[in-house]
Amino acid sequence: MGLKASLALWATDERGATAIEYGLILALIFVAIVGGVTVLGDNTGAAMQNAADQFPD
Repeated sequence: MGLKASLALWATDERGATAIEYGLILALIFVAIVGGVTVLGDNTGAAMQNAADQFPD
């Protein structure tokens, strides 16, 4: 296989682009999960503190 044929084959290969797309989708899902857990954690912490404040010392 000649150099010209090898370069043509490499230029049409889309496997790397697909991997990058999957990586971006995974990163967006990760950001959504972290954001959801952060909000849920803050709300849960506030609710637990409110419940704890109801008990006498």
